[in-house]
Amino acid sequence: MADDVTRQVAAHIAAAARRPLPQEVMEKTRLHLLDTLAAMISGGGLRAGLRARAYVEAYARPDGVSLPGTPLRLPPVEAAFAGAMAAHADETDDSHLGGRFHPGCAIVPAALAVAEHRRATGAELLRAIAAGYDIGARATLALGYTSPRSGTHSTHCLGANFGAAAAAGALAGLDARQAEHLLSYATQQASGIAYWQRDAEHVEKAFDFGGMGARNGTFAALFVASGASGCDGALTGTHSYISAFAQNAAPGLLAEGLGARHEIMAASIKKWCVGSPIQAALDAVTALIAEHGLRAHDVAALRAIMPDDRLPIVDGRDMPDVCLQHLLAIALIDGGVTFASSHEAARMQDPEVRALRARMEAIPSPDLTRATPARQAIIEIDCTDGRRLRHHAKAVYGTPENPMSARDVEAKARDLVAPVLGDAGAARMLEALRDVAALDDCRELAAVLTPAAGEGHGM
Repeated sequence: MADDVTRQVAAHIAAAARRPLPQEVMEKTRLHLLDTLAAMISGGGLRAGLRARAYVEAYARPDGVSLPGTPLRLPPVEAAFAGAMAAHADETDDSHLGGRFHPGCAIVPAALAVAEHRRATGAELLRAIAAGYDIGARATLALGYTSPRSGTHSTHCLGANFGAAAAAGALAGLDARQAEHLLSYATQQASGIAYWQRDAEHVEKAFDFGGMGARNGTFAALFVASGASGCDGALTGTHSYISAFAQNAAPGLLAEGLGARHEIMAASIKKWCVGSPIQAALDAVTALIAEHGLRAHDVAALRAIMPDDRLPIVDGRDMPDVCLQHLLAIALIDGGVTFASSHEAARMQDPEVRALRARMEAIPSPDLTRATPARQAIIEIDCTDGRRLRHHAKAVYGTPENPMSARDVEAKARDLVAPVLGDAGAARMLEALRDVAALDDCRELAAVLTPAAGEGHGM
């Protein structure tokens, strides 16, 4: 059993870059690549991205691979690490609810670094990214954690670690035996404790969700590709990934459906660049704004009814983009929420914002925690003119149940990258990503991901 499961996963990784995928899977993967690149480029100017760049600049070299949004060229491991830190420098990147992790912020930077290093094609890049989502999600599903707060380790770290290793390994030219050794190195590097929730600066959280997994996976793939040996059967058995980390072990889930069930189809892209539990609440309040023309002065009282397992993550937080009450206030005052407004920390002390927040109540709901699809929210508003309004957001926009259109994903990406690449640069990037599957060499991407002279973070 132990060797069979590990061998199945390894065989999937070894063949992934060459294995054709259904067109809908390739298109969904393309959108997640675009969305994550936008997060990387915009996140390069935020604290976690800047700290990562300050660290890797000492390793810059002319023959390195690109770091999107910057003119830097770096060794692949450092490029993957810094790109991943930038990708989760904020709450912009994608998520996978079942796998309980943010896949793109680790998988995409690792895949980009190895694809450019190995001169992979665009189609190979997309296939490897899809394989990363497959393996990363299954790595956490097989642990049988009963809730986001159960288990000994953070699934956000574990899924990222194995997903990035799989994507990088698929592009590094590993055969099945080498891919089995890749999984051994991924297992040895698996770690992560959920005290990242105490990180108020989003730097260690960016490392846990993205930087650590991208670094580990890229290193493991290239180390094995260089000739390093490893151990067989690392995923299941007496001394293994499952024995070390599982709560209710389901080792068969590590390989179940590989090649048939594509986990990227179950991943979500955020419309709002804010904490995931807030997505439905913003969907609900903006729907009420659009339908009734509401503004802050119309609100006598607001009740935000939220899943009781998710509310503590966003209830009254001191960071603007992960504070439920603050973002609801911004939406009502401004008529909506933009990337800029959701990150303006000074507005957390604005008297108008504070006054509106004082009229709000966040209510935990066990029923919403059990509801399907997950992460629903209900906004109830008592208006100053006596009206009582209510909106129940059941399927968050951007989730598999209510997916974002390609046009909306592009609009989000344009908003994020134009301040870095310029309007013309953003247009070139979007055009290149529309045809990324046709690229003969992923090094061609670097030219459209680099800011023109005088633009870019820290330029």
